[in-house]
Amino acid sequence: MTDKLAKVAAAMVTPGKGILAADESTGSIKKRFDSINLPSTEENRRDYREMLFSAKEGMSKYISGVILFDETIRQKGKNGTSLVDVIKSSGAIPGIKLDAGAKPLALSPGETVTEGLDGLRERIKDYVGLGAQFAKWRAVIDIGPGLPSHNSIHANAHALARYAALCQEGGLVPIVEPEVLMEGNHDIDTCMKVSEWALNELYRELYYAGVVLEGTILKPNMVVSGKDCPKQASREEVAEKTITVLKRCVPSAVPGIAFLSGGQSDEDATAHLHYMNAIGNLPWKLTFSYGRALQAAALKTWKGKAENVAAAQRAFNHRAEMNALAASGKWSEKLEKKAA
Repeated sequence: MTDKLAKVAAAMVTPGKGILAADESTGSIKKRFDSINLPSTEENRRDYREMLFSAKEGMSKYISGVILFDETIRQKGKNGTSLVDVIKSSGAIPGIKLDAGAKPLALSPGETVTEGLDGLRERIKDYVGLGAQFAKWRAVIDIGPGLPSHNSIHANAHALARYAALCQEGGLVPIVEPEVLMEGNHDIDTCMKVSEWALNELYRELYYAGVVLEGTILKPNMVVSGKDCPKQASREEVAEKTITVLKRCVPSAVPGIAFLSGGQSDEDATAHLHYMNAIGNLPWKLTFSYGRALQAAALKTWKGKAENVAAAQRAFNHRAEMNALAASGKWSEKLEKKAA
């Protein structure tokens, strides 16, 4: 089992490929659809995901895996083919979001802990039967006056470790995602300090839980300035400080790190990944696991209309290609503008 998990984890961070996060909850996808004045019906959600997964060039060349929501992993496309099989036909690996969302953490005002551990063993068995080979669980860490607390850092790391252990027991590669949020006016050094704390606590808990690191993927935030910070760090500084934190905290046994975009602009998410890979001589593969930063242009182009599918797929292919170049340290602003 360990060898199988390690093989899947390695495939998820295949050089020049990354992970498409298409696991938006029903509430999150409604917000996306509201932006294009499209009702969030099951049929529209199905059509949107099918449009993305059927983008043959982008999916086959640049996407190694797709994180799915519970509804999506059970859906079939218009021609009756399951969306899982559409993903598999491109060579990508299907995965599933397992957490039940962040809920208020008792006695820690303003902080959350991610829930979903109850009944998880049985749910994992169900998702494996539906074709999932990996899973994702997101923890949320807020920065603010007096935040985060040790209670928040520890509770979320402990939950991530319990989830990861259950995944490996059930045959799924766990993506562990401790996200330090961009919201706030904190500077990049504060983000750096909190990110280091969260990652150190995470790997301590993974060790205690007996999780085999070779069969895991880390999905962290990048070390960036808070959205409202008057001084925004340069792309090079973001890359340098993110790599510094990762080198301090992430064991070399971890096969790969697939970053979340966390509210960054499409191009910033791409550029930051590029500058990190350009540093070179790293013990793990660095790639992307983007949701909005891969999908935004495609969604805006699609607008829910069948006649826009081809153009929307071209928009998706473009962003996937730019991020694949960044994952190889080969992206440039010149290429971005040329391909646009």
